[in-house]
Amino acid sequence: MSLPTDGHVHTEWSWDTVTGSMIGSCRRAIDLGLPSLAFTEHADLTPWLIPAAIRPQLPDHFRGYLRPDGVLEPPELDVPGYLACIEECRSRFPGLRILSGVELSEPHWHRPRADALLAAHDFDRVLGSVHSLSEGGHHHELTVITDRPPGDLLRAYLGEVLGLVESTADFAVLAHIDYALRSWPAEGPPFVVADFEEEFRTVLRALGESGRALEVNTQVPLPGEVVRWWFEAGGETVAFGSDAHDPALVGRGFEDAAALVESCGFRPGRTPHDFWRR
Repeated sequence: MSLPTDGHVHTEWSWDTVTGSMIGSCRRAIDLGLPSLAFTEHADLTPWLIPAAIRPQLPDHFRGYLRPDGVLEPPELDVPGYLACIEECRSRFPGLRILSGVELSEPHWHRPRADALLAAHDFDRVLGSVHSLSEGGHHHELTVITDRPPGDLLRAYLGEVLGLVESTADFAVLAHIDYALRSWPAEGPPFVVADFEEEFRTVLRALGESGRALEVNTQVPLPGEVVRWWFEAGGETVAFGSDAHDPALVGRGFEDAAALVESCGFRPGRTPHDFWRR
């Protein structure tokens, strides 16, 4: 089986990585035999309140965006610089299809900014994602929330994802429906996907009705049940994304992910660059 497009890759143009490299990611994709890449750089529109206990643990390149009040405000994406790098890579690697893109965080909370960004630039791939929850007048990044049971956190996250999917925010692919699982504690009760079937199915039904694609994100292997529920909900299309922030992680787990998606009833599109379809 040929590998699918990696439709979710971050490089040095995403503010949260110091190991990203667009050129290195292209080389890695060619080595793996990937047909194409989408560089979906972060447009993180939400400022996060960072708990005081965690602030000293932040990486150095995060601290530069930390305000005196403890709120981390991600910088805006340098779109002209990023697009110039895209064109350089297209010239250097003509045998690799390279898509421009952006990952919008909580665009349903920030419609004027999100809409203006998309109106100004013709991106090939737009991802919509949720990284945050709102509580007590502040926004909190999910992976630093430690005072809630993991099951409650996952349900709250899926509730916010439902709000994103049901909104008219402009995006084509729902990124990492399982993002909250990245902080599921290793100690304590294990994650059982069946315990959250109703919540996942609710989001998937709404996603299918919206006509958008579900991303199978391989940073944390997506439970196969979620892909099967997507098929049963009438979902039409599947995208694949490594969420790589380092070239070495481009295309990670794609063989297993492609086999899983195929076993659930989806097939490659008309060309190697297309979404997979039911």
